[in-house]
Amino acid sequence: MRTALRHCLLAEVLGTAVLMIFGTGAVVVDEQTHAIGHGGIAAAFGLVVLVLIQGLGHVSGAHINPAVTLGFWAAGRFPGRRVLPYVAAQLAGAFIGSALVKLVAMPGSALGATLPAHGAAQAFAIELFLTFWLMLVILRVTSSYYEQGLLVGLTISATVALEALVAGPLSGASMNPARSLAPAVLSGQLTSAWVYVAAPVAGVLLAVVTDRLLELRAAPQTPPAE
Repeated sequence: MRTALRHCLLAEVLGTAVLMIFGTGAVVVDEQTHAIGHGGIAAAFGLVVLVLIQGLGHVSGAHINPAVTLGFWAAGRFPGRRVLPYVAAQLAGAFIGSALVKLVAMPGSALGATLPAHGAAQAFAIELFLTFWLMLVILRVTSSYYEQGLLVGLTISATVALEALVAGPLSGASMNPARSLAPAVLSGQLTSAWVYVAAPVAGVLLAVVTDRLLELRAAPQTPPAE
């Protein structure tokens, strides 16, 4: 039986807020203490995603990302009437979480906002690929054939951590419009903010198309006449 929408939305608000608290919170703590490092920040994002999938996945699916919600809808796995409520809940959670992070941040902190290291064009290409790969992994491991409980959460969270580890210094490795918009707005760091909305949307749509191509099967061969 499908979980009531109000329960799903509460889970998405809570989950996205916690993502911001521990993910962007790790960035803010490292700014102040230098105790976490880039690898630690990537690990923090991967770990919190794993915890959220295991803790809230049975309630709302633990999308915690407007792009993922859009991707599931485009793939025919999520009802269209729930897309806007989910996105609104995720944005609300991101702003709540980012506001809480701001309480412990130093004046002038970007609050973990994602900013291009070498221009908007490069950041767009990187974010498009990262979100494409993340969404493709999500679609593959959550299909009925492959889904195997804890392994799903481990695979998705490992993908997030890996992408953050490798691409974080270049684009911020957001893959999530809510995760980028909240700290950008609250810190006033709106440079190239469009990149972190447009690229994830394009990436998930490309992943849906690729997932469908991977599902194609060759037509059975007709045995030769004897």
